[in-house]
Amino acid sequence: MCISVAIHDRVSATIVLLGRLDAVEAPALREQFAEIFDAGAMTVVVDLVGVTFIDSAGLAALVRARRDAQSAGGDLVLIRPADEAALRVFRLTQFDEVFQMVAHRGAA
Repeated sequence: MCISVAIHDRVSATIVLLGRLDAVEAPALREQFAEIFDAGAMTVVVDLVGVTFIDSAGLAALVRARRDAQSAGGDLVLIRPADEAALRVFRLTQFDEVFQMVAHRGAA
């Protein structure tokens, strides 16, 4: 998985993910979230458009990041995966109702 991070105005950040978000890749994502929150970001937009697969470990990393963002007074916004199989995981777990999910970056 490829992870790209951009921090904006020190209180918000965008993470773009490409590839598989699974048990192998989730620890690296958790580290990125920790660095972002340590830098003072409160609101994080996670672009999942390029994610082709997500498992429970990937979902857990996102849930933890959402909790951390909300604890800091911010939030975590997800841009929906374009891949139908990846999006189906959010629907089956009903996490599409837990997270604020938008269709594209402009809506975040």
